[in-house]
Amino acid sequence: MKKAHTAFDVDAFLARPLTARIATRGPTVRPTWFLWEDEAFWILTGSWARLEGLVREHPAVALVVDECDLATGLVRQVIARGRAEVLPFDAERGWRKLSRYLGPDEDKWDERFRHYLRDDPAEKGTVWVRLRPDRMSVKDLSYAPT
Repeated sequence: MKKAHTAFDVDAFLARPLTARIATRGPTVRPTWFLWEDEAFWILTGSWARLEGLVREHPAVALVVDECDLATGLVRQVIARGRAEVLPFDAERGWRKLSRYLGPDEDKWDERFRHYLRDDPAEKGTVWVRLRPDRMSVKDLSYAPT
């Protein structure tokens, strides 16, 4: 994967519970939670959403994760492009993804999130969309606010 030079720790940035936006052919853009692991973006999806079908039909996608804090002038972005693939769901990776957004105590999670880990993924249609980027642009566009 080609990665641009950056002045910030990309892995630490992508470990934060930020929202990504993934774009597919159509064009279609949707916000999503993600897990950055093994140099890939992992997105939980399934038969209840269009993402799985869109990726199966046209796997070329783009994804952006960014932050913009007007008070501090902190502006950072990661833009990834490549071919996504649909993979079987595994609960261990699912827990790692959901716990970073919802905290480590599953009992405090809304039931709609707990079912991803407890229900049979084949029955519910739960899968992963994995994007292992071919290209990744990383930019720190921060500025000193006035």
